[in-house]
Amino acid sequence: MRLSLPRFDRFDVRRWLRVVLLVQVGIAVVMIGGDWLGRYRPQPPSAVPEMTEPVAPGDQRRRFDPARPTPRRDAPALPPGIELPSNYPDRLTFEREEVEGIGSVLLLNGAIAPGDADRLETYLERFAEGDATEEPPTTVALSSPGGEVTEALAIGRVLREAEKNTVILPGMACMSACPYVLAAGQERRVSPDGYVGMHQHYYDENLYMPAYFAVEEIQRGQGRTMEYLIDMGVDPGVMIYSLTTPPEDIYILLPEELLDSQLATAMLE
Repeated sequence: MRLSLPRFDRFDVRRWLRVVLLVQVGIAVVMIGGDWLGRYRPQPPSAVPEMTEPVAPGDQRRRFDPARPTPRRDAPALPPGIELPSNYPDRLTFEREEVEGIGSVLLLNGAIAPGDADRLETYLERFAEGDATEEPPTTVALSSPGGEVTEALAIGRVLREAEKNTVILPGMACMSACPYVLAAGQERRVSPDGYVGMHQHYYDENLYMPAYFAVEEIQRGQGRTMEYLIDMGVDPGVMIYSLTTPPEDIYILLPEELLDSQLATAMLE
């Protein structure tokens, strides 16, 4: 008995290539359509309170608006002599300020943007090279809604190399990627009336490249962040607060959480 095997002539190959191409196009259409539907589908009202609501133990997640400097309604006034704009600058600004009880501080205010680490390093090098008439402050105060995580880690390494201390002053907020800069201080002090908040690292979703294709890179990024925290003497377990809080919300850390994780070495009196 003679078996006849299927023929895969040129016509068949072309036909199957068309089938494969059509299947791939169909998958792409479904994926893009899903992204569009997910992006524009009406969302139910969030049960998470606004940032203006006070924070209490077990009730620490708030909706996050990175454009608003003051995180909640009971935030105290800023230290005397310090005035901040109603909105954060698009990138970090460097200002020398005098704070009662602390002395001279270098205030970093604004969003963390690409290139800020290099700008800060250049700023500090002016003092090291004798180009400035005054010594740079040993303490860096932070007021930031966050921004680029990779840039925040680079800024932190610049500060640690320069042997700076970090502080969160009353009424100031250090959110999202900013706590990684806070972690860089040799001494890390946080006012009970200042706010440190964490949430999941935000990755801009490409409509044509669904987020799950970036899982490997996200995991590498989280590994680099944990390694950085260990290098800075901070318990990497603090990332549990970021990993479990979605990007549109923020988790406000309580003093005991700051101290237990060593994200703060002391609370500011």
